[in-house]
Amino acid sequence: MNTRKLLITLLLCALPLVGETLILEEIVCKVNGDIVLRSEYDAVGADIRTEVARSQQIPEEERAQAVSERQKHVLRDLIDQRLLVQRGTDLGINVEGQVLRQRDAIMKEFELDSVDAFEEWATARTGQNSEDLMAQMRDNYLSQGVLAQEVGSRITIADEEIQRYYDEHKAEYVRKEGVRLSEILISNAGLSGEPLAEAEKRAKEVRDRVHRGEPFAEMARRFSDSEASKENGGDIGIFRRGDLMAEIETRIYDKNPLFITELIDVANGWLLLKVEEKFREGQAALPEVEEEIRNRLMMPKYQPAVREYLTFLRQDAYIEIRPGYTDTSAAPEVDTRWSDPSELAPITTTRQALIDSTKKKKALWLIPIPGTSPIKKDEEAAP
Repeated sequence: MNTRKLLITLLLCALPLVGETLILEEIVCKVNGDIVLRSEYDAVGADIRTEVARSQQIPEEERAQAVSERQKHVLRDLIDQRLLVQRGTDLGINVEGQVLRQRDAIMKEFELDSVDAFEEWATARTGQNSEDLMAQMRDNYLSQGVLAQEVGSRITIADEEIQRYYDEHKAEYVRKEGVRLSEILISNAGLSGEPLAEAEKRAKEVRDRVHRGEPFAEMARRFSDSEASKENGGDIGIFRRGDLMAEIETRIYDKNPLFITELIDVANGWLLLKVEEKFREGQAALPEVEEEIRNRLMMPKYQPAVREYLTFLRQDAYIEIRPGYTDTSAAPEVDTRWSDPSELAPITTTRQALIDSTKKKKALWLIPIPGTSPIKKDEEAAP
């Protein structure tokens, strides 16, 4: 071991002995003015391993490969999140009303009569304080707002295409009173003891996440055990009066679109249902179903367009990735190599301390522009 490495090792070993124990953090990626921490990266990886281990749909012999395949995209997804939140802030998208409505909906659903009660609920149910929980809601709504404004609004479906689809599928729009539903199923088939308790815990975690604003369709794709619906974001189609068990009908038929149920005990697990649309009885005229048809025709175009947009954001972003980590959707020919690794300590006491330290040394975050000279130490002192 060389002298420099030995010194660093001794310093790290000594840190916990001074004052209170320090929580060390490592940066794995810088995204403009934000960072991705090793602890975040590892937490997502742990969620993937838990999700695969609990899945009833993935054979035992295929689970290691499934974890490996999903793990490849962890950094990509974390970078996507940072870029969308940053873009939403730049665009001035205001989601405070949505966040407060979501909080109020939770308070009503769980009969919380004060902000203090909401604080207690957040800590007990999610392990976060209410400020962190609402910050997560805010990031979710910002991301959704950006994609709606910058991607969804730019995918055009011609009126002629909608009319043609309606004419060819007219029988689908002869309706009794009904609802279009999406589902998330957490299976408990064949489980008992500790595995059953783990499945119930997973069901409650998924419930809490969709109730606090995470996209239902994405959660269905990630966590639902229903192979028939998960790839469609949980969409299970339209149900008329009398199609469903009375217990379920009473939970949903008087609810407005976007309502999400509590967990429903079913024979093979726990079910979450979301009311996507409501329909009156009779032949639906084209104006009534035009938006539904538009969304259906748009879906095959939407995911590729999202990926293209996120590549565009990468092309205009300062992204640096520590060696050993990979962004699987890196923009072609954009240099994301870690700059000046010897000048940036990989650890600090807290994430906030690290962020605060960058405000004092802004040059620390600069990525050299091709064709210019690197910043030298004596230039870094400028505020």
